Amino acid sequence: MSILTSEADVARGVEALRAMCPHMAMIAETCGVPALRWREPGFGGLVSTITAQQVSTSAANAIRGKLRAVVDPITPEGLMAMSDEDLRACGYSIGKIKTLRAIASAVIAGDLPIDRLGEMPAAEAQTSLVKVHGIGPWTAEVWLMFSVGVQDVFAPGDLALQEGAKLAMGLDLRPTAKEIAIIAERWSPWRAVAARMLWAYYGHVKKRAGMVAG
Repeated sequence: MSILTSEADVARGVEALRAMCPHMAMIAETCGVPALRWREPGFGGLVSTITAQQVSTSAANAIRGKLRAVVDPITPEGLMAMSDEDLRACGYSIGKIKTLRAIASAVIAGDLPIDRLGEMPAAEAQTSLVKVHGIGPWTAEVWLMFSVGVQDVFAPGDLALQEGAKLAMGLDLRPTAKEIAIIAERWSPWRAVAARMLWAYYGHVKKRAGMVAG
């Protein structure tokens, strides 16, 4: 699979998307080239992605900081050595603790070859991930996008992407996950860059609305 490794790769994707889609051209004119937003690879990056689910960025950063104060680097063996009480003290819910333990166990057992997922086709890697308890499509897609750098993956279930598409394309309603997945096909093979652009545009509009309201 094609991998994004630098801001220059993202810039090439933006130029390609500008040429193929007027909505992407508008976003590029408004927001420029989005950041690569590279995250830690491997198991540590997957733990970070799970940590960020359904909590604010500041809360996720605080939880990660507490975890790293106990185990750094974050490894499957290190996490499994922590008690549930230790993980709860870091800020993890019972559900997330169960998920983290399932992932760590799968990696240790060899059922989730996390260091080789980047060598697989994106669809195959995503299938391997979602077989593990607690890893849904969004987690798999975001991890592949930011911890592996997969160029042509999208996260259609992400509400901010849906809202960004609605705003950029002038739609009356926010597209469903199924609808935006179909829309995103036009942005292949640069769907991960398109996602970064939509997130950037959504943030830009929110910030502008906040400034106007203020």
